[in-house]
Amino acid sequence: MSLDKLAQAWELLQEAYQAQMDEDYDHAIDLYRKSIAIQPTAEAYTFLAWTLHFQGKLEEAIEECKKAIETDPDFGNPYNDIGAYLIELGRHDDAIPWLERAVDAKRYDPRHFPHYNLGRVYLAKEMYNRAREHFEAALRIEPRYELARDALQGIRRKVN
Repeated sequence: MSLDKLAQAWELLQEAYQAQMDEDYDHAIDLYRKSIAIQPTAEAYTFLAWTLHFQGKLEEAIEECKKAIETDPDFGNPYNDIGAYLIELGRHDDAIPWLERAVDAKRYDPRHFPHYNLGRVYLAKEMYNRAREHFEAALRIEPRYELARDALQGIRRKVN
């Protein structure tokens, strides 16, 4: 792959991301697919999935995340996203292994997200101690993460 093609793919990805942020989802999807056609990247598949998610197409989003994982198994975002989409579908048990893989992924910066999502799973399953452990882990990684702080306070109110 030439550097020109790679640069073109990344430029399309950035345009797609901007369209996504502008909530022009159909245009974003088109641009992500064009980027992937030039040079498939885990990032493009993951952001395509995220955009599909915004359109309520969770099963399609999961499939795109799986393509991201095939492209780069070390990239943590699609593991977390699959877990989050499965939570939205009410498939909590199915979400756990994906979220655990996100926690252990080599290339993943917002590691507090899979801990928070695991906390959500265990909270839904009324496994409060496990939920608390993951919300606390999320806060150790990102002390300003309000969703985890609020969830932890909610558990304390339930249990006490």
